[in-house]
Amino acid sequence: MNYQETLQYLYVKTPAFQHVGQSAYKPGLDNVVALSKAYNHPHTAFKTIHVAGTNGKGSVSHTLAAILQSAGYKVGLYTSPHLRDFSERIRVNGQPIAQDYVVNFVQQSQDIIEQLNPSFFEITTLMAFSYFKEQAVDVAVIEVGLGGRLDSTNIITPILSVITNVSFDHVALLGNTLEKIADEKAGIIKPGIPVVVGEAPQNLRPIYLSKGSPVVFAQDDADSNLPFELLGDCQRFNKKTILAAVRLLQQKMPISSDAVVAGLMHVVELTGLKGRWQKLGDSPLIIADTGHNEAGIKLIVGQLARLSCQVLRMVIGVVNDKDVNAMLALLPKNAVYYFTNAQIPRALPANELQQLAKTYGLIGKSYPSVQEALQAAKNDASEQDAIFVGGSNFIVAEVV
Repeated sequence: MNYQETLQYLYVKTPAFQHVGQSAYKPGLDNVVALSKAYNHPHTAFKTIHVAGTNGKGSVSHTLAAILQSAGYKVGLYTSPHLRDFSERIRVNGQPIAQDYVVNFVQQSQDIIEQLNPSFFEITTLMAFSYFKEQAVDVAVIEVGLGGRLDSTNIITPILSVITNVSFDHVALLGNTLEKIADEKAGIIKPGIPVVVGEAPQNLRPIYLSKGSPVVFAQDDADSNLPFELLGDCQRFNKKTILAAVRLLQQKMPISSDAVVAGLMHVVELTGLKGRWQKLGDSPLIIADTGHNEAGIKLIVGQLARLSCQVLRMVIGVVNDKDVNAMLALLPKNAVYYFTNAQIPRALPANELQQLAKTYGLIGKSYPSVQEALQAAKNDASEQDAIFVGGSNFIVAEVV
């Protein structure tokens, strides 16, 4: 098999949550523990930092990796989902995993895939750990896939755990209250291992404090005046989380203040991060952001309200297993909408989204592809307008 054939084999044999949604989710660690044993527990060959949370964990993970790279360490980074290509999920010092490694790993794993029937995320987690071991990384930043307690990544014993925040997302799998979701996220906390919690209201703090580890609540810190390359409103909270994590890491490994500044200011170049309030064009201004749940959309809407533009044009698409109504209720009614859908099975069809949006006073046309919707918005826009592209990782993936 070549690289594309290998990916197709994985998507068919081990369906990905990214493509099919909840049916791909396999809670529990039995499979990943068996996989880890088969590969001689590769995650024990390097230090790890574990990052969970509803929103912001991608930005936090990438920026911590950028800071550690700037400090001179060889850094693995495992995140999900990818935007353009699978190889984005597994990086070493910002460079995507080699395609040959993906092909060889899957070919050598076919027997165990047939035997254990792992999920896509389970087998790719072991691929990441094995690649990091082969590459002899000093430390790897590991982003939780979904939840925490039962996530495949939770076989690691990190030197630091990070939980960015908790809000409503994946409620069918994680629970329908913030307390239940927080407890699932807190499942990554290991006894005695310090944890940074980015945002935590007072009623959730006992959940984190009950796990037997020292906890730092980053939101209690004063705002830092250090510049940050990432510009979304959410990044103010993420920066506090990152800097609190760095302070704890500095107790375990040398990280200079210069490395912190360099990582904050060059995270995109150092790690390949995309889709976080990313400017795609000027005149008209075009912005893309991957925020895709109620809490993320709320921050985006606040930022859009401060844009200086004549007309705000929204290229919007969603997946069908999100709380679409909660998102639509937040979107600005004075914008012009271009409803669309990504080319994945989970996408809510553009015409259905258009009809649902009407009930919230959001008016616009529907388009069968993201590119057609964006082109229509460009055609309609003056140089003084602004175009926003988002609603889903998958929408953003087709334009960045």
